[in-house]
Amino acid sequence: MPLPEVTAREVVDVLATNDPVAAFGDAQHRGLRVALPTSGTSGHPRTIVRTTASWTDSFAAVSDLTGTAADSRIWIPGPVTATMNLFAAVHAHAVGATLVDRLTDATHAHLTPAALRRLLADDADLTGRDLVVAGDRVDATEAARVRAAGGRLHHYYGAAELSLVAWGEHADALRPFPGVDVQARDGQLWVRSPFVSEGYLQPEHVLRSEGGWTSVGDRGEVVDGRVVVLGRSGGITTAGATVRVADIEHVLRPLAIGEVVVVGLPHPDLGEVVAAAVTDAGDVSRLTALAREQLIPAQRPRRWVHLDPMPTTSHDKVDRSAVRAALEATR
Repeated sequence: MPLPEVTAREVVDVLATNDPVAAFGDAQHRGLRVALPTSGTSGHPRTIVRTTASWTDSFAAVSDLTGTAADSRIWIPGPVTATMNLFAAVHAHAVGATLVDRLTDATHAHLTPAALRRLLADDADLTGRDLVVAGDRVDATEAARVRAAGGRLHHYYGAAELSLVAWGEHADALRPFPGVDVQARDGQLWVRSPFVSEGYLQPEHVLRSEGGWTSVGDRGEVVDGRVVVLGRSGGITTAGATVRVADIEHVLRPLAIGEVVVVGLPHPDLGEVVAAAVTDAGDVSRLTALAREQLIPAQRPRRWVHLDPMPTTSHDKVDRSAVRAALEATR
């Protein structure tokens, strides 16, 4: 999507200020767009430009889904430089909720899956608390553990460019967010939504848009109204065959006890080989055997490593570069 002509004074880089939440509110009051730098999953920095209304128009639905109100106390442990955390902080400010510094004081928490898993591993008391989790998939088993600990899990799929796309209790129960239409075209998800950004500030980047529908290349399908997200379309070319990371992880993750992350490693003869990191040591032998049954030969990981915990970025998402480096070190 080509970005409309704007001047520097019309776009506010809220993350460059001392108080991004206040800067967002000021931009809203002045009718200015906001710029949100993001590295994305590719690791190449891009700056997304959006209207403030593309966030604030979704706040009523978020409040309704999560029960967030003026008397809510919100815990956001991750850095506000992450788009999902800034969104949560701006939403809390808009409804008059109070931000708190620890879970024990909170009625609501906004977390990455990695942060959620740490809470579950620590047997944290989640009684009566609403946990909003995004950034990667949360499965039905983890949702059941949240319920068993007394909490309520809200899981959403979105992207910095698209904002909220689908919402549910876990990754297998996602349905389009209110006001959003989702369809699959040739295995990729496309979104028609009032919450989509205007595009990128850098002219070399273009947001794909056709006839009012937008895609960031995430793979998935829509089945009986459910949005099934398979992941970004990144591929690994090995021995002349191209296989997709999302397809391999989609098969292995339900079979694993712990987390599974798949990456491609350079190979002098094959170009690349598929490799995988797991957080449960027993998954190495278990998944090696199951991969022979469930995956075609080109998809089967040739190298495995046990990493616990899985390395994360400063935004508490899986650091695939660090995973790749750990697998390289096993040679």
